[in-house]
Amino acid sequence: MNTINKFFALFILAFLCTPLFAQPGDDLPSEEVEIIKDFEAALEESNRLDLKPELPDVDSASRSLLYTIPSKTISVEYLPPKIRPIAMRRDRVPDTYKGYAKLGYGIPSSPYAELSYHTGDPERYEIGLNALHHSANFKEVENQRFSFTDLGIDGTYYNEEGFAVKGDIGFKMDQVHFYGYDDEEQTYERDRVRQQFNTFTLGGKLFNGERTVGDINYHAGFDFYSLSDNYASGETNLDIDLGVTKWFNDQHELTVNIVTDFTTFEDTAKQKINNFYLMPHFTFHGDAFKVKVGANFTSNDDIFKVFPNVEAAVNVVGNKLMAFAGADGNLYKNSFKALTDYNPFLVSRPEIRNSSYYDFYGGIRGNLSVVDYKVQAGFKRVDDLATFLTSPTDSLRFAAVYDTTDIVYLKGTLNSSPVKGLELIGTVGINNYSPNNFDKAWHLPALEINAAVIYTTLEDKLRLRGDLFIENGVPFINDAGEADNLNGLFDLSLGAEYQATKNVGIFFQLNNLANNRRQRWSNYPTYGINVLGGITARF
Repeated sequence: MNTINKFFALFILAFLCTPLFAQPGDDLPSEEVEIIKDFEAALEESNRLDLKPELPDVDSASRSLLYTIPSKTISVEYLPPKIRPIAMRRDRVPDTYKGYAKLGYGIPSSPYAELSYHTGDPERYEIGLNALHHSANFKEVENQRFSFTDLGIDGTYYNEEGFAVKGDIGFKMDQVHFYGYDDEEQTYERDRVRQQFNTFTLGGKLFNGERTVGDINYHAGFDFYSLSDNYASGETNLDIDLGVTKWFNDQHELTVNIVTDFTTFEDTAKQKINNFYLMPHFTFHGDAFKVKVGANFTSNDDIFKVFPNVEAAVNVVGNKLMAFAGADGNLYKNSFKALTDYNPFLVSRPEIRNSSYYDFYGGIRGNLSVVDYKVQAGFKRVDDLATFLTSPTDSLRFAAVYDTTDIVYLKGTLNSSPVKGLELIGTVGINNYSPNNFDKAWHLPALEINAAVIYTTLEDKLRLRGDLFIENGVPFINDAGEADNLNGLFDLSLGAEYQATKNVGIFFQLNNLANNRRQRWSNYPTYGINVLGGITARF
């Protein structure tokens, strides 16, 4: 073991033996353009089943012009992506090329531009640049328009002594408009209903870039963001994360993470949420089973809570069928950023607070020849679940309202490649909400079905895709003050990409063929049928 790794190993072991004192901390659910997997000292057993991510990929560029549908089945701490009339998922840069560019234009008026470039020496450093702009203006409805710009730089340096340093810096400009009014009876200048979120992000991480002799992985990092909007509201967040993992016999894992999370929201008044987390767990892998035992110790405003973090899984029929069950829980911070990521039409002075939840679940997963699957059912108890109602002081915007809620849920994922070049993907999420005080879980969907068929042919030059999105009408309170449901979503979209030459390709997307104008948020219809096409380049 070299000197640097010895130092880190001794420092971390000594740190874990020292008494821990909770400090106030704030939450940071930050968005990222690209996920880079850190080096892990050891792998879990080969018979462990890792299913592919659920549809659609949140942070990859889409080849389609769609609604931004929540990309996964509903989770209590729901972190679905922002729902906007049109959205694109990012394309990954091909492995054999350093750069990727995409330029397109759509109807309604919708320019799209993307650039991604990555370079470096894999053994010494990596540097990446990502830029994206997407906007649309649906002129049939006054002020139904949006604009989104995302710029980011990230890099990783691998030192010869075995440690590595990673950093990133970024800026996002997200502009929406409060068009939820009858434009035949009312009219507003654009400046009066425009909302713009400007977010600056900064992050850094120190970790072992190589396997240590003692099989100890370590990391120490931070993430920071500063957010402001058009209405003099602002929020800052600092998240500090320290962790160490010790591997035994290349398969058993002992991990301890310590997180401090500081959030300050300020408008005419100041609100703070400071959370502290201590999260130890041990995972044991047997020949045909896995057991994880751990806990999440949390502190907020001198209120201490302990949540379980346990799971057991057993191979019933090898990799074809595995049964699992577990219990989990944690704090989830409803910061201004988290709330407006979910509902961009929020008031600029919401009440921010923690939600805490317990999740008890069980299910099966496995691989049947050409099919990977996972089915999970569970019960969640959520204190202060955030739901949304039209603001009593501003009919164009929404307020976050909280209630303790029980949720019985079922979710499943399927991925299949029955023949070469053909991929079938599907996810389903069903949630039964039982609020303590409200009649309904306002504006939270109870049913989501996402499916895709992807076919690649002509030596991978032609890629065809069809997507289906179904969601129930969400509950809301109508003008008569009664509980009601908005119309549901049925969206069928088709797309094609063709790599015309080694470096140049074309794409075309026809979306929402049913011309569904559903309202995801009350009085806010989404785009109907829309088209996007353009060219791609790799270099």
